[in-house]
Amino acid sequence: MSHILKSKLKQLTFKHQNNKIWYYFRNNVRRLFTSFIFRNRLGKKLRSLEEFDLDYIQKRVDYYNRLEAGTTLPANTPELSKLKLGKELKVYYFDSYEYTRFFNPQLNAEFLFGDIIHIPEVASFVKSRPINGDNTNSIVLKLDKIRHFRLIKDTKKFINKKNLLISRGQVYQPHRLRFLEMYFNHPMCNIGQINITEDKRFLVNRMTVDEHLDYKFILCLEGNDVASNLKWVMSSNSLAVMSKPTYETWFMEGTLIPNFHYVLIKDDYSDLEERLVYYSEHTEDALRIIENAHQYISQFKNRKQEDLVSLLVVKKYFDNTGQKVTV
Repeated sequence: MSHILKSKLKQLTFKHQNNKIWYYFRNNVRRLFTSFIFRNRLGKKLRSLEEFDLDYIQKRVDYYNRLEAGTTLPANTPELSKLKLGKELKVYYFDSYEYTRFFNPQLNAEFLFGDIIHIPEVASFVKSRPINGDNTNSIVLKLDKIRHFRLIKDTKKFINKKNLLISRGQVYQPHRLRFLEMYFNHPMCNIGQINITEDKRFLVNRMTVDEHLDYKFILCLEGNDVASNLKWVMSSNSLAVMSKPTYETWFMEGTLIPNFHYVLIKDDYSDLEERLVYYSEHTEDALRIIENAHQYISQFKNRKQEDLVSLLVVKKYFDNTGQKVTV
């Protein structure tokens, strides 16, 4: 069996993958029920807040939604009822509807789907936003989670992994190309490009997540917005290696602490070898970062709590834009 065929067969395995079949089935079933049924359950869901740390939840809500009371929406802001399932960006619709179905469909809200790296003029629900600057109009929801929110269980110990940096990514952006130009043939790196372009200098075979976990260091470079692999890397027993993030999602990348949650490299990538050598030789420091990363990840594992935070983010949007929410 050829190496290429073996590689393609590995991609068909579901290990370390979110279950897309169940995701689409569950979300399509939701659409069969009238939103009135869900609106009647909103009050009950919000009353379960007493089971959790209210200060923590409010802090999360205020991080994602920074709108001040009295924010005005334009008169042409569409109603929730206008949010429809289209042929493209289906996951954004499903992930939005999961929480907006609990609210009156006549309420008004703006949504921007896709990799959003600008701050909208109108208060809008987005998957991603710039970390710096006044990003008040960017209200973050947990969107495209089937791709972005993948957490794994890594049974491989850090000490037994290879002292190398692994990366298999799609390369369209100049900064990703620059990294490959600097380190493609470096003895401490096993990196390459998996999408086919005219420039085939860095083209390599794909690797599964499980194969990535054989390495101590996993590169997490931002793409169009955030590094989509960062969540599963931080839930592994490998170290996430990246420059300081400039965009954030539901994962709150802006709160990550360099060399505490991940290994920081300079924006020009010039200190990569130095950082790899240090953590290869200082195992205790590496293990502390991995444990800190796991602690950070743990806050996203309580499904009931995550649902409450999401509902409150949406409710705050309506409350602070002067729209009455009946509970």
